[in-house]
Amino acid sequence: MLLIGGGVVLVILAIIIIPTIYKALVPPPPVGDFKQITPEARPNENGTSMGDPNAPVKLDSWEDFQCPSCQQFTETVEPQILEAYIKTGKVYYTFHQYPFIDTNSVTKESHQAANASMCAAEQNRFWDYRDIVFANWQGENQGYLADNRLVAFAQSIGLDMTKFNACFKANKYSAQIQADFTKGQQMGVQGTPSVFVNGKILTPGYIPQFKDVQTAVEAALAGK
Repeated sequence: MLLIGGGVVLVILAIIIIPTIYKALVPPPPVGDFKQITPEARPNENGTSMGDPNAPVKLDSWEDFQCPSCQQFTETVEPQILEAYIKTGKVYYTFHQYPFIDTNSVTKESHQAANASMCAAEQNRFWDYRDIVFANWQGENQGYLADNRLVAFAQSIGLDMTKFNACFKANKYSAQIQADFTKGQQMGVQGTPSVFVNGKILTPGYIPQFKDVQTAVEAALAGK
């Protein structure tokens, strides 16, 4: 019984001590050491959505802020979707939170980034905040999305910091983030980015390319 009790104590101590050691060994990058962005106007920005809500095609993307494939999709594929379909009123685009990289993580950077992005969405600046996070991607669980940097990102794009800080510290959107995650699981999301066109998933298992999105959107527009 003593051995078992001692084992339990060791486990508890490990849970308490390991995060502290991790943060000491892997300090976050300097707060001010990050790329700035130029905010980009998007049509009918509304929270984590953009475009005409009455558009004939609904495109939904589940993403994790630490995911390298999500960064690649955002920087290479999404701009083409924006020009071809969102600005032309054919697609209504919604971003959903799927912070799965946190599953075995000590720092929970994906969730904290999601939390911060939703606080930016509260000021209708979600997309700018999303852009600055991905512009500064530096790998998974590397400390680059430490809380102080997430706050610095918000300040750099000109958010109302009193409102942002109150929202961020309260983890105000935790339930909504979890709801997004649960909905994604129910729809069959197993990795990110997972993109759906009118409820149908595209190219599971690899990063959707613009031609994949284009094929699916054109088929949906044609009623196929």
